[in-house]
Amino acid sequence: QAQLVESGGGLVQAGGSLRLSCAPSGSIFRINAMGWYRQAPGKQRELVASITSGDSTNYADSAKGRFTLSRDSAKNTVYLQMNSLEPEDTAVYYCNVRVWTRELRLSDYWGQGTQVTVSS
Repeated sequence: QAQLVESGGGLVQAGGSLRLSCAPSGSIFRINAMGWYRQAPGKQRELVASITSGDSTNYADSAKGRFTLSRDSAKNTVYLQMNSLEPEDTAVYYCNVRVWTRELRLSDYWGQGTQVTVSS
């Protein structure tokens, strides 16, 4: 089974930028959507941004105007460019790929998570 490999997290000062990347280690078919979620300590995992197979994007309000999601369809790779980072963006960021199963149900692949820490 394919796994999602994430990269690009790290420590940055407030106002700085980071670019997260996520690529599958194997083949993934019947993709419905790809995106990024995050989970801060003591909080639930929340959507940051997602893009459907039809290139429709969805951003959390906190990400609008600062973060940009893009993908390379040929490589099934998704990128999250994060600008103007704030301490409130500190969290573990998880890549997500949602696929259609043969039974026409939606199923999720998750990355292992990458830490993003924004210092004030």
